[in-house]
Amino acid sequence: MAHLQRERNKVLLRVRRIAGQVGAIERALEEERTCEEVLQLVAAVRGATAGLMAELLEDHLRLHVLEAKGQSERAQAVEQLVDALRTYLR
Repeated sequence: MAHLQRERNKVLLRVRRIAGQVGAIERALEEERTCEEVLQLVAAVRGATAGLMAELLEDHLRLHVLEAKGQSERAQAVEQLVDALRTYLR
């Protein structure tokens, strides 16, 4: 994702935040915290990853689909997007 260079730090911060949230789930399980607490942590990670996915999909749409240089390039970008959505929505 070469186009992410200008947003690289922002995206990396989001990923590191998600990693910290996953670590919190691990610690909660090790500490035998309540189901409610663990589920809340999992929900937070799910929301954070969904937000990251939405941002990356938006970037792909704007940078590869809308700015494609020709029908072939646009079709390829759309197929990549469809594949990502199929994988994400499973």
